[in-house]
Amino acid sequence: MAKSIQKEYEKDFYAWAIHNAKLLREGNLSKVDIEHVAEEIESMGKSEKRELINRLALLIAHLLKWEYQPGMRGNSWRYTIKEQRIQIIQLLDESPSLKRELENKLEQAYEQAIVSALKETGLSEDIFPEECPFSLKQCLNHHFFPDKN
Repeated sequence: MAKSIQKEYEKDFYAWAIHNAKLLREGNLSKVDIEHVAEEIESMGKSEKRELINRLALLIAHLLKWEYQPGMRGNSWRYTIKEQRIQIIQLLDESPSLKRELENKLEQAYEQAIVSALKETGLSEDIFPEECPFSLKQCLNHHFFPDKN
């Protein structure tokens, strides 16, 4: 790779991105910084997956709080749960192949959710099940709100 391309990528990412997009649109592939373009495309895909898992973790944390702190239930939690479901569904609509990733990462999201719920509730860690008590279907069901009774 030419040093000037490397320097442009490191010095001014925005200018590099605009320049390479122009080259791609013009079909001038021989001048495109292919290595970095491919790297950035992969990074975008990974970022989408991280966002999806983080949203699922936030959703599960609020479902846990809803279930294990019934006296604290309120509209804020209800709307956070609804908002995360909407955002997750929108991400899956835009990138349907991420659904498989979401199913595979449910337990990872659950681990993140427990940490978040512990920080926000002050509850003991041993109160939460070792495995996620909610299925992905329940998590995404707009009508599902756990009720521990």
